[in-house]
Amino acid sequence: MTDEWLSNRAKSAEASAGTGFDLSVCVRERIHRLGGVQSHGTLLAADPESGLVDTAAENTGSLLGAPADGLVGRHVTAVLEEDDWAEAVAASAEGDSVAVTLPVTAGAAGHRAGFDLSVHRREGLVVLEFEPRDAEDAFRFAAFYQEVRRALRRLRSAETVLDCCRAAVAEVRRLTGYDRVVAYRFEGTDGPGEVVAEDVREGWEPWLGLWFPATDIPPQARRLYEENWIRVIRDVDDPTARLRPERRPATGTPLDLSGAALRTVSGFHLEYLRNIGVRSSMSVSLMREGRLWGLIACHGAEPRTLAPEVRSACELFGTAFSMQLAAIAERHRADALERSGRDVAAVAGLLDEDVDASLLRHESAVRELVGADGVLFMRAGRASKGGLPVPEEVVRTLGAYAAHATPDGVWSTDRLPELLAAGDDAPPVEGCPAGVLLLPVGRGGDYLAWFRRERPTPREWAADPAHPVLVGPQGERLTPRGSGAVYRSMIRGRSLPWTARERAAAVEMGRLLTELVLRHADDLDKLNDELRMTNLDLDSFAHVAAHDLKEPLRGIANAATFTLEDAGEDLDGTSVRRLETMQRLAARMDDLLNSLLHYARMGRAGLRREDVALDDVLDAVLEVAGPRLEEERVRVVRPRALPRVHADADRLQDILLNLLVNAAKYAADRPDRTVEVGVEDVVPPGSGRAGPAVVVRDNGIGIPHDRQEEVFDLFRRLHGPRERGGGTGVGLAVVKRIVERHGGRLWLTSEPGEGSAFYFTLGEEPAGGAGG
Repeated sequence: MTDEWLSNRAKSAEASAGTGFDLSVCVRERIHRLGGVQSHGTLLAADPESGLVDTAAENTGSLLGAPADGLVGRHVTAVLEEDDWAEAVAASAEGDSVAVTLPVTAGAAGHRAGFDLSVHRREGLVVLEFEPRDAEDAFRFAAFYQEVRRALRRLRSAETVLDCCRAAVAEVRRLTGYDRVVAYRFEGTDGPGEVVAEDVREGWEPWLGLWFPATDIPPQARRLYEENWIRVIRDVDDPTARLRPERRPATGTPLDLSGAALRTVSGFHLEYLRNIGVRSSMSVSLMREGRLWGLIACHGAEPRTLAPEVRSACELFGTAFSMQLAAIAERHRADALERSGRDVAAVAGLLDEDVDASLLRHESAVRELVGADGVLFMRAGRASKGGLPVPEEVVRTLGAYAAHATPDGVWSTDRLPELLAAGDDAPPVEGCPAGVLLLPVGRGGDYLAWFRRERPTPREWAADPAHPVLVGPQGERLTPRGSGAVYRSMIRGRSLPWTARERAAAVEMGRLLTELVLRHADDLDKLNDELRMTNLDLDSFAHVAAHDLKEPLRGIANAATFTLEDAGEDLDGTSVRRLETMQRLAARMDDLLNSLLHYARMGRAGLRREDVALDDVLDAVLEVAGPRLEEERVRVVRPRALPRVHADADRLQDILLNLLVNAAKYAADRPDRTVEVGVEDVVPPGSGRAGPAVVVRDNGIGIPHDRQEEVFDLFRRLHGPRERGGGTGVGLAVVKRIVERHGGRLWLTSEPGEGSAFYFTLGEEPAGGAGG
């Protein structure tokens, strides 16, 4: 996990420093189990039930008058009053890492002294931290708390985040006396940090506006800052007091000191501080919505001891700062909702129930709603987009995200190329927008997205971002800070960040679209129900009409035939021709009714789809159509093996039979007459993606461009009833209906005099299906 957090670029940059140092060692360091405490205080950890000491710092002898090895296994009351121990047990709670501070008199007999005792629980033990108490502190703290109250009032008066940061650094420096105090804001949960406010002693290097690499504060340190909101280092050259035993027998690891104020510090961090000329430091966590937003970082040129009361006041100040951040954010959110509501209402007036079409007509207004360069509305697999072009790969990726996201849960980023890259070595997506603001609409992968172009941004670093680790002047260890030089770079691949107002506008727009889409879907459902009933009525009408009309038609044909047979010799030529015309028209009408019955049957019969071999279906069709093709001297061309398809085998035979007979009817006057059956990867008209389709291609007379759409209409022939073998003009209409019943598509390409190619698909294939 921590190795993944450290980018390949950072690792390679450190390898190029030529020192052999591996920064991932720092990232993996278990800083909460370093096995020691700062030596100006001492620590005991005791079992709350038995009172027996489990762990002791090695300097208990000098501070409490009892050596550590002698205390481990003894009752804690050897150095602590029984009443104070009972209060410590009662004041600490299991699972609560927040320390409670008590003034006590402690130590072995003859070594009694006043201490500030900080108490919390960890790993089932009561952790006791002893810090010598200055008798004069009580007088100083009375005035100190008045200063804290005034500082909190100044903080509450801040109107913006920057005002809050400026007030905070000034007040913390005045309360603590550190030489430099900065407000440090993280870019995301694991990104680099920027100094946004600073109060610094004259003569110290200013840091305002500088960025610091993310490797300065690795993940485990950020987690500790979220749990323990204050961190004080009295002296970077402090000789650490080690814990005894080094590893607890119960766990096999050093005691977890995550909640300990005296916890010792990583050697990497100490060297970092030494190399920037800092002797003492304090960090106060700034939280926002439960996550680490930033830090108030304090640096001193000399060792500095902060009593527990001062630390508590600073922690309280950090809590008030975090609450003020939340209040400012909530106020901005409320203002953003109000303004975005007005803006969205104006755009809403431009849209109608045909959401896709009206959104395209007014895409510039939809883009301007959030200051975007492009917009895309994906619904039911159709993309309506305008402005900045978006690669198909990005459209699909966002669709996959939207399909699993919470509806109406807005998501945004100003660095989309970084997120799409699977790793540092992944190739970039060509033409990928830099920023996206995405809102899932309903379920199933529909979404509305706004896009922004790249906006290169200059940035000043306190370290060369190409070489984040350099050898420090104070020792052989590496440090991210080798000098006070400022390194300027240009951040690429990012857009302007999305504001709270823009996110609020997106949510409001998504709510509006959801209402429109649902309303439109209800209307479509009603229309589909009506259309379904109409189709059933038409099918029934066609079937009944055709069936019932055949009986009187047979009567007309028979009457004409009998008249010719019985009285033909007595009739004049005109009457005979008229009776023969009646016979011919009756036969034509009978053919039309048979075709209508067949067409209606295609709409009424259910499909029995199965995995069938296209070769077997073609063989069966050629048994019927073969003689007609041979009669017209049309040679059938087919590949060595055709794939399997998922279809109704009988209906698939109808399709191929009609297309092959058509090829025979409309063969050209040439010696090499052919019709080819195959499967090809093609892009259907109006689609952006290629897929397999069955093709029947001939080199016949072809179809004029302006009449190609007509050939699929019912009873439409491009030649006379007796030309080209006759027919009713139903064959291709039947083919179209069967293909559509399969959920597929039918289209053709043709050039007059060169032939025609009919393509069709058969809908979605099951897993593992081939072709079609």
